Amino acid sequence: MIYQAYQAQADGMVPVRALAEAALGIFSRPSLSPLDLPWSRNLAAACQLMARATLSHRRPPFEIDTVPVGNQDIAVREEVVAKTPFCTLLHFRKEIDTPQPRVLLVAPMSGHFATLLRDTVRTMLADHDVYVTDWHNARDIAPRHGPFGFDEFIDHLIRFLEQIGEGGHILAVCQPCVAALAAVALMAEDGNPAQPLSMTLMAGPVDTRVNPTRVNEFAVGRSMAWFEHHLIGVVPQGYAGALRRVYPGFLQLSAFMAMNIDRHTKSFQDLYNHLVKGEREKALTIQKFYDEYFAVMDLPAEFYLETLQRVFKEHDLPRGVLTWRGRRVDPSAIRRTQLLTVEGDRDDICAVGQTLAAQDLCRRLQPYKKRHYVQPGVGHYGVFSGRRWSGQVYPLVRDVIHSSA
Repeated sequence: MIYQAYQAQADGMVPVRALAEAALGIFSRPSLSPLDLPWSRNLAAACQLMARATLSHRRPPFEIDTVPVGNQDIAVREEVVAKTPFCTLLHFRKEIDTPQPRVLLVAPMSGHFATLLRDTVRTMLADHDVYVTDWHNARDIAPRHGPFGFDEFIDHLIRFLEQIGEGGHILAVCQPCVAALAAVALMAEDGNPAQPLSMTLMAGPVDTRVNPTRVNEFAVGRSMAWFEHHLIGVVPQGYAGALRRVYPGFLQLSAFMAMNIDRHTKSFQDLYNHLVKGEREKALTIQKFYDEYFAVMDLPAEFYLETLQRVFKEHDLPRGVLTWRGRRVDPSAIRRTQLLTVEGDRDDICAVGQTLAAQDLCRRLQPYKKRHYVQPGVGHYGVFSGRRWSGQVYPLVRDVIHSSA
């Protein structure tokens, strides 16, 4: 019933937001008498916040049309390279003469769309041929396409690396680090020619027993039955995925916001003040962030529950018992792929040391093929987005990829 309750509330807010938008059209034009009043901007700002107080369930555009390569701005166009009911392998094609390293950027399937990595993509495009896992919203996937669990996630990564071809690289952000490491290990054990030359794992929960965060403590503090009862819903009628069991994106967003409620409250207060003062650029920065943040996608219930069980509760990979389709995953099989692990020293979602654990798991990888970096002064999102990502983290990522190409 949780999804139905959310949908009823969302439907009930439609006329409220419509009224706020109509009022905004009036109060945002204070030069029109008789509304040229001292409080007109305050009302306009309040109406704008009300009108925008909604979630979107569609992927926003990447909006990457050009990228600087050398001294030129090169046009970028998106093309679909492969597609399954659950994911699109999206290629950001550039028409340039000099080949660049091909990189599979693995976006998390964690309640937000792949556009959360827009800044990561834009930065990497200058020096790399970038492909992205563009995961689909589970509420738009018909049940006839079957379940999608942890094994299917790994299937997709192997398939996409094979699609990119020999000599590629993989970079995983956050939650998919475990699946990326598993996929590369399986490919290495099989001698798959498409096994990547380098693997970058950024802020990922490889071993959440290390410096457990509130997220980790929440995961281990409740039974699987509790999670299934309280967090799994059924897609309502009216959507392509009707009757599919999902972990709704709005619940994931609520959990993330609750972790930093003071920061989000301050952001909305700042947005209101910027609007009142007419500080459009400052207001636009906050609005763009929340337009992306409030775009949510549902996860297949199987994937959420299996990830919770295998990664956060049982720690299968670091304990050496993770399996893929009944076959044990052995990270020590990796011998060719260079490994870079990156963490943020203020990350309250994936703490320092949790991604570093991958270094010990790849125990047969020569020391010169391993690097680890902790970025000072950043939280979870600062590892792959923002000024420190582009200025300090990215140069290291680029160097590792290019040195192994």
